[in-house]
Amino acid sequence: MESNNESVLTESPAPEAPKKDPPLLLECYPEKSTKAVSHKLDSLLKRINKRHDFHGAILVAKNKKILYKNQIGYADFQKKTPLNEASVFQLASVSKQFTAAAIMLLNERGEIKLSDTINTYFPNFPYHGVTIENLLNHTAGLPKYFWVAEHKWNQERPPINSEMMALLEASNVQRFFKPGRNFDYSNTGYIVLASIVEKVSGTAFSAFLRNNIFDPLGMDDSYVYSFENDSIKENQLTGYRLYRGWRHLKINSTVNDAIVGDKNVYTTIEDLYKWTLALNTGKLLSQESLDLMYSKGETLSGRKIPYGFGFRIDTDGQKSIYHHGKWNGFRTGLTKYIDDDLVVIVLEHTSYNSIKSLNGKIRKIVSENFRV
Repeated sequence: MESNNESVLTESPAPEAPKKDPPLLLECYPEKSTKAVSHKLDSLLKRINKRHDFHGAILVAKNKKILYKNQIGYADFQKKTPLNEASVFQLASVSKQFTAAAIMLLNERGEIKLSDTINTYFPNFPYHGVTIENLLNHTAGLPKYFWVAEHKWNQERPPINSEMMALLEASNVQRFFKPGRNFDYSNTGYIVLASIVEKVSGTAFSAFLRNNIFDPLGMDDSYVYSFENDSIKENQLTGYRLYRGWRHLKINSTVNDAIVGDKNVYTTIEDLYKWTLALNTGKLLSQESLDLMYSKGETLSGRKIPYGFGFRIDTDGQKSIYHHGKWNGFRTGLTKYIDDDLVVIVLEHTSYNSIKSLNGKIRKIVSENFRV
């Protein structure tokens, strides 16, 4: 399919890439002070592994210091290979915050404006009036690209972002509402954002994140992976599902698995902590940009929505900034509890379905068993 959406993308370093600072120093609490909480969290891990088929990793940090990090279960069920610290998980929708940060980097550099519409970069895009800000906080009203790919794509291999942009342009699928009218969580918005990053930077989205986020922050085991376009890397996990209560089956890839921006960032538990630590200590973006990412959006009518830029915002209950992810067997969660200055990261790859409940249990154990 031909489209003027196509642009020349390179894997070479982006010219505006920042210089690499000294690697982030990850501080840990002394073992003596974490003995009680570690014992409780170890017991929790063993329990959920046995009772609820949890095969994943957990990291807990308080006041910007790691107090617990561990993993349990298998990386490969056929080979009985255990998970380890180097195991690389697909982040699913937790990937969206990286896309949002890429956009904010371009905004800080004056290369885009949040008020720009999609048509500024893709003149033939059929859904007019949608701003970058609409895409970031899910008020764009765009159709679901999953449906478009499953019903309109007619090739054997899955489409990449530029092909999906062309397919959206040609498929004449109706949008849900005019931009700004409502909040509707949209994976489509984030593949459009990744496509804007590619168009503006002239580099592949994977290269932009590597050059501007992963390398500068020392996230050496993090990358963007596009199915059938990129090679499987060492320690890269596959998603599983439980069959008949005992057998783990690998989950097959789909027509939507080559798309990036809404998902498909892969990382380790420690690299993901480097990310959230750097983001919250000004190592990547200005405080002004971070405040925008962490602020609730608004509809045209002034109704507040529980989403910022790449993050869900809870100011009513536990006062947290968070995101969960769910894709092809991977279940992920990154939560910052504001009042506690507590970060909880959960990465799992066997379709575990109680991330929110697990977060609550971890927070309770920390509050009852750890004093600083």
